[in-house]
Amino acid sequence: MQHKVIIFSAPSGSGKTTVVNHLLATMPELGFSVSATTRKPRVNELNGREYYFLEQEDFENKIKNEEFLEHEEVYTGIFYGTLKSEVDRLWALGKTVIFDVDVVGGVNIKKQFGNKALSIFLRPPSIDVLMERLRKRSTEVEHQLQMRLEKAQFELQFESQYDMVLINDRLEDTLSKAEQIVKDFIHSGS
Repeated sequence: MQHKVIIFSAPSGSGKTTVVNHLLATMPELGFSVSATTRKPRVNELNGREYYFLEQEDFENKIKNEEFLEHEEVYTGIFYGTLKSEVDRLWALGKTVIFDVDVVGGVNIKKQFGNKALSIFLRPPSIDVLMERLRKRSTEVEHQLQMRLEKAQFELQFESQYDMVLINDRLEDTLSKAEQIVKDFIHSGS
């Protein structure tokens, strides 16, 4: 069996987690790579399920020990990273690894895995739609929303570095397209 990875990246609020969760629910051959972060858990998030929630010192020690495939300070003082051990764990289970990562992390993972990786950039139909989605989440106050919007505008510049761009306009269509793209990649001979 060939070890493959699928990378989903998008600006926050684009629907990336919804798409990835749908693929995981409908495709048992996929295994989710749980990222590590120094941010605090949100309500209903569990350590080891949504993220491995680490203290900054622990995260920095893992960087020094080269335990990450990639890592980045996504927001000031907030680090995210992909543990090498997580990919190995999922491959040992016979899974194709699926990542839900920020755009820089996605580009870095793609560079490491080359044609064993399919990188998909999920984008909203417009910045206005993105802002509306972020407001509906009600997880941030207004100044945090503005920070996310500025970051989204920066992140949109990376879409050309991805194998494909999927516009999340109508969710049902996006889920269907994502399933087909992922199935085609998993079953391709590359």
